[in-house]
Amino acid sequence: MNEAVSAFSPIENVLFWLFVTCFAVSALVLLYRANDLFMVDIPAAGGELTEGIIGTPHLANPLFATSEADKDIVSLVYAGLMKVESDGRLVPELAKSYTISDDGKTYTFNLRDGITFHDGEPITADDVEFTIRKAIDPAVKSPKRANWEGVTVSVPNPEQIVFTLRQPYAAFLESTTLGILPKHLWKVLDPEQFAFSQYNAQPIGAGPYKIDVVNKNNLGVPTQYSFIPFEQYTLGSPLISKLNFTFYPSEEAAIEGYGIGEIEALNTLTPQKADSVKKPGSTILQAALPRIFGVFFNQNQNALFTQKEVRAALEMAVDRHEIIANVLNGYGSPLAGPVPTNFMIDDSSASTAIATIAASTTARIEDAKKLLAKNGWKLGDNGVMQKTVKKTTSTLTFTLSTANSEDLIKTAQLLKKQWEMIGAKVDVRSSEEGEFKQTVLRPRKYESVLFGEAVGRNLDLYAFWHSSQRNDPGVNIALYTNAKADKLLEQARSESESTKRAKLINQFTQELTKDQPAIFLYSPSFLYLLPDKVKNVELTKTSDPSERFAEIERWFINTERVWDINIFTNKTSVINKQ
Repeated sequence: MNEAVSAFSPIENVLFWLFVTCFAVSALVLLYRANDLFMVDIPAAGGELTEGIIGTPHLANPLFATSEADKDIVSLVYAGLMKVESDGRLVPELAKSYTISDDGKTYTFNLRDGITFHDGEPITADDVEFTIRKAIDPAVKSPKRANWEGVTVSVPNPEQIVFTLRQPYAAFLESTTLGILPKHLWKVLDPEQFAFSQYNAQPIGAGPYKIDVVNKNNLGVPTQYSFIPFEQYTLGSPLISKLNFTFYPSEEAAIEGYGIGEIEALNTLTPQKADSVKKPGSTILQAALPRIFGVFFNQNQNALFTQKEVRAALEMAVDRHEIIANVLNGYGSPLAGPVPTNFMIDDSSASTAIATIAASTTARIEDAKKLLAKNGWKLGDNGVMQKTVKKTTSTLTFTLSTANSEDLIKTAQLLKKQWEMIGAKVDVRSSEEGEFKQTVLRPRKYESVLFGEAVGRNLDLYAFWHSSQRNDPGVNIALYTNAKADKLLEQARSESESTKRAKLINQFTQELTKDQPAIFLYSPSFLYLLPDKVKNVELTKTSDPSERFAEIERWFINTERVWDINIFTNKTSVINKQ
């Protein structure tokens, strides 16, 4: 070849080498493109996320945590026998497996092999037993005590723990999500000293993240927590290399911090602020909350509500979509029954009810007026509906009581406006939350009341609707009484088989809807502002804001390029996105 090239003229020699160079470059480009074609992005370790938390941590301990700040820390640091997934399912965490006896009273858990706390100490059934006994101990004064009263704990061996209930209770399994304390650290403390331990500020657990640094101000108050992955976490080491919590005294202060770049994420945004805060490169994630808001009638305080056509007409007149748009800025779901829409058991009657409340305002108002007219109601000279029976005239006049919060007051005023369209006269009364609960709600001193209830993921509606709960501390604030409904509620809370339990809840819902003791309005959404750089975040159902971290071990920021071996088997590899 050298001889052939040497025979080229200068011009031919230049052209030849130009051709060779072009060929080589083209070959390299083709190889690069071919290589790129067979490469995919996969999650990789690395990256950092800073989130703003409203409030200050005080008791980051699963036995005590009640504030949002404390619960957020507990959700990262501690692990339980079970954990909640983003879709609301319960899956084993420290447990390897579990069984429930046929009578629903005995729960047996087997621990995973080789599990440890953040400090390297092994986790045994003794740690679980210790934690539960401290939760029950009245000297500890744990808010979790009620979840474990009447439960007997036994340890057959270091890898097994057995709970025995006095009677079947379907919601018990969720109690086993309680974070497990390391016995070797806490056993030296007297129960009365638990609330004062240093481990409430710098906890050690077995959760996906462990505490790295705690920054405090000159008064010793925590201003920031930094977390790093726990590589031995039972469900796999988290991928995000560092999480930071920065604490703020209010939503306004947190939003200000977000605006100047101190933080990248913010949870529990109010609907009114959400859209104004969002900026390019961020997303507002929504999750359904098992909370309901509605109007509950007290027939003992106003005989008007004993008339079913009155309750039905008031329901017809309510425009839930107007309320959601104006009060929640669109971040909520309409309700047609006692179960939040996204937690609703699949049922045709529920679907029909949702379709009914979506009817046009004009049609609903006209239907309400027709129903009242059919039952003897006429519009008086003062514009208020009235009805005369045996020379006694009743007017469609009543009070609506609620707590003095912006959302509730706004909702009450919209209801007043809507009900006036069918000839009702409504007096809205509000008081500060503490006063409202003590002087209005607990003694049942209201004609109708606008209130919210957290029904929980397990949909145990017993406390809200069973006739035995009509008086305080029960929360049957509609004072609802129905023997058939009572029986269904009793059966549902003791039925551990999910399909059977769902059927019972559906039957109860139908019974309640038929009686109309309340008007169900809406279920709000949980709002989470997160930068787009964080991938694989899924929020579907959450009973508490801290559950946004339910699958944090799967979140990632960084990626790496690797050969896609699945391409040769006609499969596709993708990166999950928000």
